[in-house]
Amino acid sequence: MLPIAILAGGLATRLRPITETVPKALIDVAGEPFLAHQLRLLRRHGFQRVVLLVGYLGEKIQAFAGDGGAFGLQVEYAFDGPQLLGTAGALRRALPMLGDAFAVIYGDSYLPCDYGAALRTFVESGKLGLMSVYRNEGLWDTSNVEFTGGCILAYDKANRTPAMRHIDYGLGVFRRAAFDDVPADRPGDLAAVYQGLLRRGQLAAWESPERFYEIGSLEGIDDLGEFLKS
Repeated sequence: MLPIAILAGGLATRLRPITETVPKALIDVAGEPFLAHQLRLLRRHGFQRVVLLVGYLGEKIQAFAGDGGAFGLQVEYAFDGPQLLGTAGALRRALPMLGDAFAVIYGDSYLPCDYGAALRTFVESGKLGLMSVYRNEGLWDTSNVEFTGGCILAYDKANRTPAMRHIDYGLGVFRRAAFDDVPADRPGDLAAVYQGLLRRGQLAAWESPERFYEIGSLEGIDDLGEFLKS
């Protein structure tokens, strides 16, 4: 199984004042820090190595998860340093820990999907990257992907069109070379990496039939809590 990176270095400004002292990954959901639910989910799906990409209050995340042994995982940490690097910049810095190929999820996403199917699709595609998508129809967030016939035709979080019925689900898989054009130690957005791969014909796609959950808002926290309790 490939290693998986968790992007958990953001400031979580939408959840202030809660996140002034607690990193978003450790927000209470159904009686436990969110990260505990996320790590157990990854372990159930066969992952063994997790690299947490942390920045803001990252030392609290490290103090909670430790080496991952309590979750049956090997957990390592890559810190942003004095400058927040964004999603692509953080991944670029962590490449020596991630190897030639790896999966990625966001630190505020709970994705109850078939990770193995996504990884198999990535390997079979032979491409540098894979984006998972979900037929969202504008329901859980604003749709941003035009997807048909198993292929992504367009992806744009800023300039959306009526043809965009799917959304970036939050699980990506990459080969190291996908980040060759990302400058070292400079802020960068993973969305730009996806768009670059799409332009070059190097972006595969996998569609999840399961909806996503997120803790980027109070409503999302309550929604996931109800799901976990059920």
